[in-house]
Amino acid sequence: MTKLGVSNGKASQPTKKTKRKISEASPSKQNGGTAEPKNKKKVKLDSTLLSQNGEGDGLKKKKKVKKAAVAEPEVEKTSAPKKKKKLVKAAPEAPVKPTKKKKKVVAAKKKEQLPLGDSEDDDQVEMDTNGHGFGLPGLEGDSDDEAMEDDFGDSDAESGSDSDDDDEDIEQQSKRIDAKKKKQIAEGEADLQLNITNSGAPIYSLPHIEEVEKELATAPNLENIKLRITEVLQVLGDFRNRRQDGKSRQDYIDVLTKDLCTYYGYNEYLIGKFMSLFPKGAELMEFLDANEQARPVTIRTNTLKTRRGELAKALINRGVNVDPAAKWTKVGLVVYDSQVPIGATPEYLAGHYMLQGLCSFLPVMALAPQPGERILDMAAAPGGKTSHIAALMKNTGVLFANDPNMERCRAIIGNLHRLGVNNSVVSNLDGLEYSKVQPQGFDRVLLDAPCSGTGVIWKDQSVKANKGSQDVQRRHTLQRQLILAALDSIDANSPTGGYLVYSTCSVLVEENEAVVNYALSKRHCKLVPAGLDIGIEGYTKFREYRFHPSLSLTRRFYPHVHNIDGFFVAKIKKLSNAKTGGTNLKDERKEALVAGEEAPDGVAPTGSARKNQKLKNAEKHNKKIEQMREDDGFNTKGWVPKARREAPTHKVRINKRSLAKTSGKSVRQKRRKMMEKRNRGAQFAE
Repeated sequence: MTKLGVSNGKASQPTKKTKRKISEASPSKQNGGTAEPKNKKKVKLDSTLLSQNGEGDGLKKKKKVKKAAVAEPEVEKTSAPKKKKKLVKAAPEAPVKPTKKKKKVVAAKKKEQLPLGDSEDDDQVEMDTNGHGFGLPGLEGDSDDEAMEDDFGDSDAESGSDSDDDDEDIEQQSKRIDAKKKKQIAEGEADLQLNITNSGAPIYSLPHIEEVEKELATAPNLENIKLRITEVLQVLGDFRNRRQDGKSRQDYIDVLTKDLCTYYGYNEYLIGKFMSLFPKGAELMEFLDANEQARPVTIRTNTLKTRRGELAKALINRGVNVDPAAKWTKVGLVVYDSQVPIGATPEYLAGHYMLQGLCSFLPVMALAPQPGERILDMAAAPGGKTSHIAALMKNTGVLFANDPNMERCRAIIGNLHRLGVNNSVVSNLDGLEYSKVQPQGFDRVLLDAPCSGTGVIWKDQSVKANKGSQDVQRRHTLQRQLILAALDSIDANSPTGGYLVYSTCSVLVEENEAVVNYALSKRHCKLVPAGLDIGIEGYTKFREYRFHPSLSLTRRFYPHVHNIDGFFVAKIKKLSNAKTGGTNLKDERKEALVAGEEAPDGVAPTGSARKNQKLKNAEKHNKKIEQMREDDGFNTKGWVPKARREAPTHKVRINKRSLAKTSGKSVRQKRRKMMEKRNRGAQFAE
């Protein structure tokens, strides 16, 4: 217990507990004003204590009474016996003069009768700011008071407790700030998501499909359509909680399809395909919005004549603002703005660069042509990818640039001359003919197949309304024929090559994964990594389609993800030159065909009779080709026309209706054939 006493004849300072108890014994200004003390015995005890502790203690305790009463106005009740017991122990060490005791007792009684804050002697007993005295003569400037305060530890304890309280306040404030920041971040992320789970939100009332069609038939309000699209997407994102009673998911999808077709200008077939590709509403809207925006203008540096750094300096000096296009290309530059036409600068006319989209860099990078190889570009117009291949080959080897359109072949010739390519041969043939003209004659083949153009809609807005199921089916058939012809043109035994790169500027599965999967089933080949750092993996499962697992090695590119045109790239390695269903053959049969031998002894024919017949036909076809190669036109007998049958000498009577094919039987046959054809067309359209 802390003791109060006098050191060197001077009054000691009271402790914090004594101050608090004295303040509790004094009347409160807030609760009573000038009210008298409730317990007279308590007042006498407090006045006696003040007289025992000396003049300085009494005055200081009186000052503390004023401050404590303001800070804690409600606490007034204390136990007098405990206070008396503690103060009796502290009293023996404080002997003072009796005359001063009496005066101070009288003064203390007078002060206690006054309300707090109304004391007449408050101005005389104020303690100075440094705590060196109490305003009494003989106590000012004494250096022992500071030492006594340090010994008692009151100031240290108070400062320590205050600092602890401050630390606790700072920690609580920081926690509150962190919690507030987390809450703001969570609210921001929730606002960005369209498919928010909000069970308390009002249920959207879906209009009937007939009402929507009637509204769209007249002059539609695009703002209302946009708002309805957003509402329907939110309902579909949380269909269980936000659906309207009596409405199915198909009802919402029908309304959404109509609105998207009207707002963006697509036909229902393409919108249905895009909704299948992007089942999330937010991603679908991003894709459709990206198709409305033009891609950045990019150019490819012709490394046969210059370097990218030198070209960039020359263009900047002419007022063209350019930057490197991407990290994954070393020859691309993106053009932000230009004071001169970018297609008419002296550098362009000199063949230092080629106007080319970033997506067309990808198939050439996947092909990875090597110097000295024989390479075929099956659909080369207008020559951007062909010149890129020639630059990577360093003008060595032989490069065949083919296009079935003669007008586009002229564009190929002009660009190759301007860019300084001198190892190329330009041909005007159907791509299907190369498998017959030069079978197994190339090390690598690049097939940028003709497609529906659903990845470059921003270039040609007519795709939105003109492309339907019939167009996609025609492209799908042509692409399957071209990819088989390209594989037949590749030499599987090439020491450096044997690769085919198939690419399209479409995002539809029918033109991409389905075509590659067909090639894997018809030829002995496999998919290999394309060697590209960007792109999304191709589909191995898409709705009702199930593809080969290796199709995950293909790469897809979207305008809203990569900021380039929609594109697809697949790299195929040819394993053998046999025209067989590669993925359906057994390993023994594949090895025998690759070696050019018959099936090993003891190996039974595998598969059904139809597969065995296909194998025999393929072997027979290969033998025929070998004989044609050995024939020089003189030693072996070629094709001999058969003798024509002589006309009958007797006159055959033929009914006129049968001759005109208007008899009842022929008419019924025609009608039956016509109906069968119509039914096949309807089934194909479905």
